[in-house]
Amino acid sequence: MMIIALTMAVAAQAQYYYQKSTTPFHSDKYFIGASLSGMDLNYSGNEELKIGVQAQLGYMFFDNVLGYAEVAYNNGGDAPHTTTVGLGGRYYIEQNGLFLGAKVNYVHANKSYDDLMPGVEVGYSFFLSRTVTLEPAIYYNQSFKNHSDYSNIGIKVGLGIYLND
Repeated sequence: MMIIALTMAVAAQAQYYYQKSTTPFHSDKYFIGASLSGMDLNYSGNEELKIGVQAQLGYMFFDNVLGYAEVAYNNGGDAPHTTTVGLGGRYYIEQNGLFLGAKVNYVHANKSYDDLMPGVEVGYSFFLSRTVTLEPAIYYNQSFKNHSDYSNIGIKVGLGIYLND
């Protein structure tokens, strides 16, 4: 029984190191992403339906840690159209593909509204191939200027590409 237990422990350790060396979330990778948000699943106090598109460019600075820049355009309902630029980061939980994200965005709508909005997200990276992912996520953005009308929660679906350095 001890020999079997020792063999299983060594095999498990070898599997761990193999997975670690081939993890898709290792450092020195570039990330290109695009996502669609809203899709009738976004709600804030000022509007009921909002559809938005985001583009992201990022870099894996450390294993499982991604920093990125984001540009977004949101359109919908009675609310003004908004343009957003920001910086964010993600931490990937390597064993299962989940990620936790945080970001800060500057939001501009017409000439009357500017806001700084921090946000958080939780998502999953489902690999379609070695480098391409489908990334559904739930997000929350907090408005400092007008919490009840502009803070929002929603669901987005993204497509990500992870490229080696």
